[in-house]
Amino acid sequence: MLYEYRLNTDAENFVDITAMVREALAKSGVRDGACLVYCPHTTAGITINENADPDVVRDMLLGLAKAFPDRPEFRHAEGNSSAHLKASCVGSSATVIADGGRLLLGTWQGIYFCEFDGPRCRSFYVQITGQ
Repeated sequence: MLYEYRLNTDAENFVDITAMVREALAKSGVRDGACLVYCPHTTAGITINENADPDVVRDMLLGLAKAFPDRPEFRHAEGNSSAHLKASCVGSSATVIADGGRLLLGTWQGIYFCEFDGPRCRSFYVQITGQ
């Protein structure tokens, strides 16, 4: 089963989408299988990381900004090359095991939509497979 979700994002942020992925799993009726979360954008991504302390998101954004700063020598006409680099580094998807109708996430883990070039209206997909 395929589910599409839409988000309105800030300029640059990580949006916790764990509840939406759990909702898709519940709607599907699948008890055991896998949830693929996919972002169809070139300047945004999907990641799994700690969702207990909001400073983790802040620190990740700071680290990515330092690793991939805007540079005057970038030639991409839209001026968002650093957002493309961040999105490639983070990746466009994550897969989570479904076990007994629940996402098999660690105690502190959450699923994030990572915006690097907002604000924008974005979408992401959740594909549920299994039984």
